[in-house]
Amino acid sequence: MPAPEIPVPGPLVDAHWLAARLGEGIVVFDASVGAHGNAPQRIPGARPFDLDGALSDHTAPAPHTMPTAAEFTEEMRALGVGDDSIVVVYDAAGVYSSPRAWWMLRAMGFDRVAVLDGGLPAWAAAGLPVESEPAAYDGPRGSFTARPRPGLVVDAEVVAEALADPAAAVLDARTRGRFAGTAPEPRDGLRGGHMPGALNLPFGELQGPDGRMRPAGELREAFEALAGDRERLYFSCGSGVTACVLALGADLAGYGRLAVYDGSWSEWGLESGGRPVTT
Repeated sequence: MPAPEIPVPGPLVDAHWLAARLGEGIVVFDASVGAHGNAPQRIPGARPFDLDGALSDHTAPAPHTMPTAAEFTEEMRALGVGDDSIVVVYDAAGVYSSPRAWWMLRAMGFDRVAVLDGGLPAWAAAGLPVESEPAAYDGPRGSFTARPRPGLVVDAEVVAEALADPAAAVLDARTRGRFAGTAPEPRDGLRGGHMPGALNLPFGELQGPDGRMRPAGELREAFEALAGDRERLYFSCGSGVTACVLALGADLAGYGRLAVYDGSWSEWGLESGGRPVTT
């Protein structure tokens, strides 16, 4: 008798949901970046979704740029992902870089993916098992095929048009200091400030004190306080990572017309870029 099929999760799952299904064929990805990529623990069996490495286009001038569909397909197959897989992504910071992996998979036509709410900290706080080995995978190849969806990841020209469109809103996930230009940018060669007409919604404000995403009603209120009745939302940040936290929050809040600016401030804010900046 075949095993019952695991229901495809929504955009967010909790630690106990995932723990109850480990070993049932779910692909778990560790999408941690930067210093968090060297976290001493991982969820058992987690595979690397390397946003600092193979899952970004290093020929692009901005960091964390989307790879091509062919490159993404090859990496997912090498990591054992099939078109019928169920994927859960997490990161060691909480809900920080894992939504980037979630959004990339969505943009490549794959919907059977969710983010672990609260990430590795929530998993550990629940007393669930961890391993000390780095995330790795050496199993069989998968059958994944990327089917890119136009419009989910956009460039600077599209964002410039959105800034001039009264039916759209561009939301910046950086801190208030960076948005205002009163705090320095962490990358060289970038101006302080923001795009004229952009709105500031720091990604951490979508999370509660425990690092988990706020309830859907509260998320809707946060977006409506800035965007009003506008339903077409574009998201930016420093390098296209935490912009996806806003995309996750907007999805949970019931918005459907969403896009992430891939180059984000690493492209728009370049001193040599010539795009308008205000403080």
